[in-house]
Amino acid sequence: MKASQFFVSTLKEAPADAEVVSHKLMMRAGMIKRLGAGIYNYMPMGLRVIRKVEGIIREEMNRAGAVELLMPVVQPAELWQETGRFDKMGPELLRVKDRHGRDFIIQPTSEEVITDIARLELRSYKQLPKNFYHIQTKFRDERRPRFGIMRGREFTMKDAYSFDRDVESAGRSYENMFQAYCKIFDRLGLEYRAVAADTGAIGGDRSHEFQVIAETGEDAIVYCPTSDYAANIELAEALPLLAQRGAAGAALVKTPTPGKSTCEDVAALLGLSLSQTVKSLVLATDELNEHGEIIKTQVWLLLVRGDHELNEVKAGKVEGLKGGFRFATVGEIDAHFGCKPGYLGPIGLKQPVKIVADRTVAQMSDFVCGANEADYHYTGANWGRDLPEPDLVADIRNVVAGDPSPDGKGVLAIQRGIEVGHVFYLGTKYSAAMNATFLDETGKPKPFEMGCYGIGVTRILGAAIEQNHDERGIIWPDAIAPFTVVICPIGMDRSEEVKAAATKLYDELLALGIDVLLDDRGERPGAMFADWELIGAPHRVVLSDRGLKEGQVEYQGRRDAEASKLALGDVVAHLKAKLGR
Repeated sequence: MKASQFFVSTLKEAPADAEVVSHKLMMRAGMIKRLGAGIYNYMPMGLRVIRKVEGIIREEMNRAGAVELLMPVVQPAELWQETGRFDKMGPELLRVKDRHGRDFIIQPTSEEVITDIARLELRSYKQLPKNFYHIQTKFRDERRPRFGIMRGREFTMKDAYSFDRDVESAGRSYENMFQAYCKIFDRLGLEYRAVAADTGAIGGDRSHEFQVIAETGEDAIVYCPTSDYAANIELAEALPLLAQRGAAGAALVKTPTPGKSTCEDVAALLGLSLSQTVKSLVLATDELNEHGEIIKTQVWLLLVRGDHELNEVKAGKVEGLKGGFRFATVGEIDAHFGCKPGYLGPIGLKQPVKIVADRTVAQMSDFVCGANEADYHYTGANWGRDLPEPDLVADIRNVVAGDPSPDGKGVLAIQRGIEVGHVFYLGTKYSAAMNATFLDETGKPKPFEMGCYGIGVTRILGAAIEQNHDERGIIWPDAIAPFTVVICPIGMDRSEEVKAAATKLYDELLALGIDVLLDDRGERPGAMFADWELIGAPHRVVLSDRGLKEGQVEYQGRRDAEASKLALGDVVAHLKAKLGR
């Protein structure tokens, strides 16, 4: 491609509404243009990156035995009503009606449609296993779209869905997709981690997120530097930090703590370590009748160490809280504790509550907790002596850096990541709801065992930039750069020698199948270099009259601090070596 034939449109400053680095740089590099809230035009430069990402995904999905099809963006509501998701999903599901008043949705995902295809087309166990995938536009009506394409309303995803005859076969399909994803992200040239993830309401034990490592990532990734353990913060197991409970060594004392309602403030006032305090969180569960009316409420007190945070996903797995919970109201707290939040604790309750202690709290002795009286806390509290043993002991906290790794092979570290892919074992959630069955060897119908596997195609662009940028602009990995090599001839419009050498090099690289652009716009060197540093071209070759007289060109990789001189005759071989050709 020649720059004069392409569309290059860069900005010196990012628009005022651009928040994160990827949003700012994509706007400045002319890769996207905002059309509406969370909706963007993908300009030619950005589209080239998308097509390269899609190409890698397609190659690896096909290599893994998946079969591509294409499902529509607009889907009839009837299928979503079969699974109940039409009513269960919130306003993020965009619902529309056609001219006849029939309900449709703008798809955020395609489980229902692919399950409908399977129940119509896959009738026998002999046709299994099967994995269908597509790359398609999605829409989620985010309440507050932000961060450019990282959390937009319209986006592109690759969805794949596997269909198997039994759990064992589904496990093999899952592993096949897991390995395919590793190959995809390896080829994309991104630093990533595959982390064990929570399976949510669906259950099961097979779910992994693929997280691109970036300091600006929204997700916390927990890993052990000395082993293969990795999980997201919701799933990472927090082992007890005390091997056993120490004997009581202090008397229980109601201690004045005027105006000190947080564990941090109480610890500072008393001159104690924050790890000697216990934090109280009050939840409630409601029992409903057939009309959806509350007939009974249970109040729960969850206890975590003062320097720890409650993990709501883990709390939702505690027996009694699995059906869903909410934070207790002020009225419920007053009725059970006789005190406002900030001074709550497990001693001296007005009404009984269910007490759940984190594993570490259950091993603590001589701890500090709220006295259920404003401006007072208890010091020297001990299980068994001052209050009954907890009703339940469970892992209900977030891990912190330095915790022991659950695999016993070191300590945990935490880094930030951006989720760009997810592999998930679905089981029969959708096949059972939609009566999607096949005939087994005995001629009996059985529901499909399903898996789903997603990659955020357009999100990868944002994640790649968040991970790879500097003060000059984007630094694309070779595999997904809009142009891999850019030839920058200085004074091409004035020098026949420069024009001839640049054109010859351009033709040679094209013949080798290298994705090269010749910048023939006649821009000044400073402006030309600034454009391609902003856009993120991985390799730049500069030709000038002065250099050619010496038989040399300048080469600079996007991460290089400065340019290096090469003999004109060596530049093709040099680029081939850099690109692994």
